[in-house]
Amino acid sequence: MILRLSFTKGNVKKFDSFPDLPVCIMFNKTHHQPITFLLMGIPGLEAAHIWISIPFCLVYVLALVGNSALLLTVKSDSKLHEPMYLFLCMLSVADLMLTSSTLPKILSLFWFKNREIYFEACLTQMYLIHSLTTMESGFILAMAFDRYVAICHPLRHSTILTTTVIAGLGLGIFFRGVVFLSPHPFLLRWLSYCKTNIISHTYCEFMALIKLVCGETKIRRAYSLTVAFLTAGLDFILIICSYVLILFTVFHLPSKAARLKTLSTCVSHVWVILGFYVPAFFSFLTHRFGHHIAPHVHIFIANIYLLIPPMMNPIIYGVKTKRIREGFFKILTFKGV
Repeated sequence: MILRLSFTKGNVKKFDSFPDLPVCIMFNKTHHQPITFLLMGIPGLEAAHIWISIPFCLVYVLALVGNSALLLTVKSDSKLHEPMYLFLCMLSVADLMLTSSTLPKILSLFWFKNREIYFEACLTQMYLIHSLTTMESGFILAMAFDRYVAICHPLRHSTILTTTVIAGLGLGIFFRGVVFLSPHPFLLRWLSYCKTNIISHTYCEFMALIKLVCGETKIRRAYSLTVAFLTAGLDFILIICSYVLILFTVFHLPSKAARLKTLSTCVSHVWVILGFYVPAFFSFLTHRFGHHIAPHVHIFIANIYLLIPPMMNPIIYGVKTKRIREGFFKILTFKGV
C-alpha cells in the first residue's frame, strides 16, 4: 500500500494504516524532506521478521568470523602474500564494512521494530552500500586479472603483478568506488519527498529512495544507471573476457590432467563471481524493470545480495584452498586452541 501525504509546513501526520509505527512523522519545513524514514522490512512477511532474523544473524556472525579469520591467516603466513590472496583480503575488508553498515540496523528492525532511520543516516547507508559493492566488483575483477596472468602468462606473473601494481590496483578500485558514487547522496539530498517517507525495504538504497520523490528524476536515474554500467557492468564484461582467454589457453594444454589442474585454480573465483553477480543483477533489474515480481521476493533477493557473498567468500576459499586451510590450522595450533 502506498501512502500519499498531503502536508504543509510543520505539518504532522498520523498513520492509522500502520499502528505499530511511530505516531508522528516530521518534515523539514523548507524542502519537504522527512527528518526520518521508516523502514518496513520485507513486505508481506512482517509477522515472520523474528524468524527471518535468526538466519540473518547467523550469516552476519559467520561473515564477521570468516572474513576476520581469513585476514588473520593471510597476514600471519608470508607464503600467502601473493596477488590472489591480497586481492581476496581487500574483498574481505569491503565485505566486513558492507555487512556492518547494514546488518545491525536490519536486526534492530526485525527484533525491536526499530524502523526509524534519520534522513542523513539513510543517505550515508545508501552511499556505503553502493560504493562498497562497487569496490567488491572491482576486487573480483582484479582477482580475474590475476587468474588470467597466472594461466596465460605464467612466466611473467611475478613481474606483471608486483607489489606496487597490486597496491595501485587496490587504491584505484577504492577511489573509483568513492568518486563515482559520491554524487549519489547529493542527487537525493535536496529533493522533495512528498509522497511518503515509508521505505518498503530493510535498508536504504538509491532506487528505493528515488521512488519517493515527487519531482522529475530522469537525469538522476540515468546517472545511476550509467554508473552501474561503467562499474559492475563493465567489470562483469571484462571478467567474462578474461575467462574466455583463460579457457582458450587451457584447452590448448597438451594433457587432460594439465587442463583439469589449471581449471581447478579458478573454481573458487568462479563461485565468488556467481555468488556476487547473479543476485546483484537480479536485484538491479527487478528494481528498474521487474514490476510484476512480488515485493517480498525482490526484497529477499536484495538482502541475499548483501548477506550471502560476504559469508561465502571466506568459506569458499577456506574449503577450496589448501594453503589457506593449513595457515588457519597453524594459527589455531599456535594459539593452543
